Amino acid sequence: MNAIVHPSAPAAEFQNGLTFTPAGPLLGAEVGGVDLTRPLDPYVVAVLRGALNRHKVLFFHDQDITHEDHVRFGRYFGDLEGHPVTTTVPGFPEILHIEAADGLKITEETWHLARPANKWHTDVTFREKPSFAGILRARKLPPSGGDTIFADTAAVYADLPTEVKTRIERLRAEHDIIQSFGWRVDETKRAQLRAEHPPQSHPVVRTHPETGEKHLFVNHVFTTRILGISEGESRELLAYLTDRVKAPEYQVRFRWSPNAVVLWDNRATQHYAVLDYVPHERIVERVTVSGEDIPF
Repeated sequence: MNAIVHPSAPAAEFQNGLTFTPAGPLLGAEVGGVDLTRPLDPYVVAVLRGALNRHKVLFFHDQDITHEDHVRFGRYFGDLEGHPVTTTVPGFPEILHIEAADGLKITEETWHLARPANKWHTDVTFREKPSFAGILRARKLPPSGGDTIFADTAAVYADLPTEVKTRIERLRAEHDIIQSFGWRVDETKRAQLRAEHPPQSHPVVRTHPETGEKHLFVNHVFTTRILGISEGESRELLAYLTDRVKAPEYQVRFRWSPNAVVLWDNRATQHYAVLDYVPHERIVERVTVSGEDIPF
């Protein structure tokens, strides 16, 4: 194992009036001293972006933001993008309305489909330039459950055996929207998705464009196969790599509270929304910051 051993939790950071209290020994920080219902000064945005590079996911509490606030906050970090399948908030095409398994509303008819479909993933890796970040805001929460778990894909990569790192360092993998969303739509919509979002090839190991860290960049939802090797070898290797993200040592778990907001680096993490609250509802809203870089 190559991971750093943390003998105690790191101390809180203080920077320009903001506090960053580690939510776990590996990744995640609770942010204090900022009000997302108000416009932010450029230096505050710069501080938050730097903290995002360090912690990979930032948790904000008691932020009763409006839809306008949500969009404004997202645009501090770049252009915002919609989604070809998930529904949006009326009047706000930048904000995704997400119920249960990424928009699949839970009913008696969908329950047996939704829970098995819930998997670890990095968002929209079916794009040529997958998104830079996601910003999620809780709208309706169940009495308990519905946590979101985040995993540090740099730590996952760092702990891979040397022979595995050597094996995958130059490999590429195919990412396809149809694998995740194709079964939810009719044949006409599937044909439209295929035409507008053809499969993309990304490196199995991605270099973070800001920190230089190496990240494992395959996921269970969108990665269909590893290229340049046999189908059987691809299936075996992909199963091994995606399974490593499930280890709790690489994770931080966030328990939602009313008006909580989460900002995560989509280039550096995978996440999993725990579907354990049925028959209650869990509704969240997300803005997605477009990616600026083709993974390398």
